[in-house]
Amino acid sequence: MKQVWISRVGPPEVLKVKEAPDPKPQAGEALIDVKVSGINFADILARQGLYPDAPKTPCVVGYEVAGMVAAVGTGVDAAWAGKPVVAMTRFGGYSSKVLVPVGQLFPKPEGLSFEQAAALPVSYLTAYQLIVVMGGLRKGEVMLVHNAGSALGLAALDFARHTGAAAFGTASFAKHDFLRQRGYEKLFDYRTGDWEAEVKKAAQGRGVDLILDPIGGKNWKKSYRALGPAGRLGAFGISGVKPSAAGTLISFLPMIFQMPWFNFLGLMNANKGVFGVNLGHMWAASHKADPWVRDILQGVDEGWIKPHVDKVFPFEEAAEAHRYIENRKSLGKVLLRP
Repeated sequence: MKQVWISRVGPPEVLKVKEAPDPKPQAGEALIDVKVSGINFADILARQGLYPDAPKTPCVVGYEVAGMVAAVGTGVDAAWAGKPVVAMTRFGGYSSKVLVPVGQLFPKPEGLSFEQAAALPVSYLTAYQLIVVMGGLRKGEVMLVHNAGSALGLAALDFARHTGAAAFGTASFAKHDFLRQRGYEKLFDYRTGDWEAEVKKAAQGRGVDLILDPIGGKNWKKSYRALGPAGRLGAFGISGVKPSAAGTLISFLPMIFQMPWFNFLGLMNANKGVFGVNLGHMWAASHKADPWVRDILQGVDEGWIKPHVDKVFPFEEAAEAHRYIENRKSLGKVLLRP
């Protein structure tokens, strides 16, 4: 099989394609012939040495794949063999063949291509946890999404529209037309304008009800200030961190010093809530995610969940795929094809 390895911490060029023996499924496992693998920002942080949960380099990352079940181990229903599926992978997804526990395997929706199906697991489960489970978004409320053009930004939009909430977003101006056509009602260019002031004005001075912020640092302060009464801030990433040649700790120090520090009395007096989401830490509570997956698949069947795939790169161009995302060019999901 082929795999994309992070050979060492560094720029995109450290990604290397290597051959490895084909794995064999053990008890409770399924072997997937991978059609496409999803790329997430956590993969980029892992390559930069900034993702503490990643395996030590050299390693193979990747959280999600879509493909065909090639074989199953003992204790797995033989009917899975030959079925098109989508799966969560706890690393190892940048591979042409992947072993997964059967509990992390789901039938590919008939109405989706393999590429669209691979765009579901991480982005839509994270959006579900942020918006439905912990954010409690309701009809008539206003949600603001930073990095609105990301795969999660488009997933969040699907949930907001289905709920009947208004969706605001921050993104570079070049992405505004596309995002407006998808359904964002108000868009703000974080590169040139004061999005905090513009958001408050657009919300008629009341602030917004739910903000999804994957940036971190001082951006969390601005997001918190942009909340209205009973507003909620969901933090789910640190894309604002910059790698430093001086080491991981030095990379995080500027963000740590810039981020807000909350206390319960302050939150009580402001009537605001702050919560965090890290899907990678939900493996021990996978039973909670099972009904989330069912709801997402039902949304696909009903037609209101519409994953958008931007580009698919071959394994040999994995470095270019990472660079494409790092340079903020992507609109929706970026995938790798073995």
